This record gives sequence, structure tokens and C-alpha cells, in this order.
Amino acid sequence: MSEARHVSVLLNECIDNLNIRPEGIYLDGTLGLGGHSYEIASRLTSGRLIGIDRDETAIARAGRRLEPFGERVTLIHGNFSDAAAILNELGIESVDGMLFDLGVSSPQLDEAQRGFSYMNDAPLDMRMDATEALRAFDIVNTWDEDRLNRILWDYGEERYARRISRAILERRAVKPIETTLELVDTIKSAMPSAALREKQHPAKRSFQALRIAVNDELGAIERMMATAPDKLAVGGRLCVISFHSLEDRIVKLGIQRRENGCTCPREAPICTCGFIRTLKSVSRKPILPSAEEIETNPRSRSAKLRVAERV
Repeated sequence: MSEARHVSVLLNECIDNLNIRPEGIYLDGTLGLGGHSYEIASRLTSGRLIGIDRDETAIARAGRRLEPFGERVTLIHGNFSDAAAILNELGIESVDGMLFDLGVSSPQLDEAQRGFSYMNDAPLDMRMDATEALRAFDIVNTWDEDRLNRILWDYGEERYARRISRAILERRAVKPIETTLELVDTIKSAMPSAALREKQHPAKRSFQALRIAVNDELGAIERMMATAPDKLAVGGRLCVISFHSLEDRIVKLGIQRRENGCTCPREAPICTCGFIRTLKSVSRKPILPSAEEIETNPRSRSAKLRVAERV
């Protein structure tokens, strides 16, 4: 079977900002197909790369890609939110750089059976980790109207959330909504004709919301930002790529809390709140993909890279 094609987003920008040392230890917390990891590992001599992914298919595929690097690479099936705990289990006190690409990988979108795409018919799944119990099917067919409305509004920023939630309840009362295209049809039936003519696919926001809910993506980012930077060595770099405003806000605030978290009044001569600064932003604004990258890889259009350094 041929490997699915995947183009790593902001690849050069990530590698440049990680300041890779040949003898350093690096973590790729969202391995995917290993594009970023390959470039990191190729720059190591006596160093080591730890790759984590919650998708066992990704682990297998990336493992084949990274096989030439042998023992320099260690791959772990796990959630990036547990990066600090995983490093502890491996006996690694600190690393010289961390990378987290928060996007859904191209294979997950392109392989219809995974249920992530609103363009192909497939079972309503959307699990990044197939060992987890919760599926999109369970949310769509068992959650109440208010709970459905909340995730569509909060996670998908869907202005027709209430109408869509009601349409889902009406349809599932007749029979369960089992496939992605059945859900797309339900979503379309709830939206006004003007919304259906918009350039963006009418199901895009709802599918984003369901994916986030199934995989607890925002909670995972919050847990990662609260714990993973503590495993950075002084001078080590944290690179995080996000793809929508909800993710980016958590990353931005996570860095700010570690950079500017002092709660003392401005006029206080010394800090008495006990705040210890642990990160500093490498650049105040996020790094965006170039026009050339967007042209060759349209999925990079919404990507934002934030970089911080341990102090």
C-alpha cells in the first residue's frame, strides 16, 4: 500500500526556530507522518528524538519513514497532552526543543473511513486514537440539544448552531445518523439558502466542532501548555502550530502566563506574588506561512506558529 501524501506545515520555520543541536534531545509531540521529525532527526548525531502520536496508524507510518535513524528515534503511542509525563517515564529530565503541530494530518482527512471529512461518505467516527470509546456517532446520536448547541457554537463558531442541533434531534428521532454524508445532509437542511451559497462548505464548522469534542483537543492543548514547558532545558525552544483561533488563543495565553504572570501592582518595588518567569516569546506575533507555501499547500492557509524560549 502506498503511503498517504502529507506536506508538513511551516517546516523550515519550525526547524529554524528549534535551534537544533546535533547532540540535543527533541520532542515531536504530534508525530503525524513524521515530516517535521525527519528533518529534526537528520540534524542529530549523538542526540535523540522522541515522537508521540495518539494515532497508531501514524506511529506505524512514521516509523517506516524514520527507520534510517535507528536508535536516535523513539516513538510512543500517547497523547501530546501527556508529553511531560511520557518524558518522565523515559527518564528524560529535560529536552532542548519541543514541537506540537495541532492540525489534523492529511491522511486523517483524506482517508474516508476515518470519518473526518465532510466530502466523502464514511461512518461517523473522527477518533484520532481508535482505542478511545467516544465517537462522533455517539455525540450526534445521544447528546441533548443544549450540549450539541454548545459544542457547535463554542468549538465550531457556527452561527446556526441551534438550528443544526434541532435538525439533528429531529432526524435521529426517526433513525440514527450513521454516516458523514447523512450528517452533512442534516446540517444543510437546517441552514438558510444564503448560507448554503457561501464559499465555505456548510458543514465545515460543525465537523470541526465534533472533531474537537471527540478528541478533547482544547483540553489536551491546555494540559500540554500547563506541563510540557517545564521539561524544557534553559534556552530550549517551544514551537506550537495552531490552525484556528480557539487553539491559538490557548497557546498564546499559555505562553503569556509563563512570561507575564506576575500579579503584583505595577508600583510594587519587588515581586511578592511568587511568580517565576519560565518562558519568553521569541516573536510577539505568530509566524505565518509564506504565499509560496499557501499556493503549494492550501491547508497551511490558517496555520500560525508561536515560538517561546525557556528562561
